[in-house]
Amino acid sequence: MSKPNTFAPTKAPLILYGRHAVLAALHNPARQIQKLVVTAENAATIRCDFPNLPVVVADKKEIERLLPPDSVHQGFALFCKPLANMSLEELCESLKNQTQATVLVLDQVTDPQNIGAIIRSCAAFGAAALVVQDKNAPVESGAMAKAAAGTLELMPIVRVTNLSRALEILKKNGFWIAGMDGYAKAGLESLDKNGKWAFVMGSEGSGMRRLVEENCDVTVRLPISEKVESLNVSTAAAIVLYERRK
Repeated sequence: MSKPNTFAPTKAPLILYGRHAVLAALHNPARQIQKLVVTAENAATIRCDFPNLPVVVADKKEIERLLPPDSVHQGFALFCKPLANMSLEELCESLKNQTQATVLVLDQVTDPQNIGAIIRSCAAFGAAALVVQDKNAPVESGAMAKAAAGTLELMPIVRVTNLSRALEILKKNGFWIAGMDGYAKAGLESLDKNGKWAFVMGSEGSGMRRLVEENCDVTVRLPISEKVESLNVSTAAAIVLYERRK
């Protein structure tokens, strides 16, 4: 019997929480809103800024019961539909006339909060999109949106069936592929800052899978101390994107 897909979408409603995540979603015309649950202290401002929005007033304990344990909601819970994902073909088409672009690719990074933090870094440092493998990456969630601090509404997410095949398509569309590997001989700083680059980040435990790494044009490492084996993947992604932007 095949193993069930842990990250398959469920029929449970998507609930975003936290001030930044919710306000960003409310300002996103592409976001389909169902209802907003807020505390009384937040309701007046929301009704002033969004007069046609269905608002339910509740106390903090009532909002907590709507969310996973220990969710820091700041008095905001938004019921909405997930955003539509961009296809890889749409991404390549949107970048075909650009001479420089950066795309981040995640190989089996599964923690929603890490991915949310990575999305925030992608938005901060001008990445064109985040590419993930559909069966090995969590779907959009409140925890992811909270960690992204509003930038989930800004960053295109491309979900692909086969990551190795996706890298081949990126190559055909003018991208060089750089895999991040702590044991690589070359450093990140050695790469040419011109052109289109896709950077592949593997999971903290096992790194990139073999077939994914074989589809990279080059592997590079971050220049960290030998006393430290690795960094959290979201921290490493931020450094990669900063160096690319610099």
